Amino acid sequence: MADKKEIFADGIGQIHFAGGMVRFDLVTLQPGEEGKAPSPEPSIRLIMPPQGFLAAFNSMQQLIDKLVEAGVLKKNESAK
Repeated sequence: MADKKEIFADGIGQIHFAGGMVRFDLVTLQPGEEGKAPSPEPSIRLIMPPQGFLAAFNSMQQLIDKLVEAGVLKKNESAK
């Protein structure tokens, strides 16, 4: 684990399906001009097969449920 790398992203710019793979374009926020909001800039692309995407989605949903249960996140009842 000593050579394990960490990648930071402020979010996902785009998700698309091409060539049989799910592709995430991760973004980082870059400073804007004085007084302007930071802008998201692509930083790295993560590519995985559909099965890996589904497994990742299920893991994220389980974590969201735990965070809601712990009160860290609040469920948005108005979103459908």
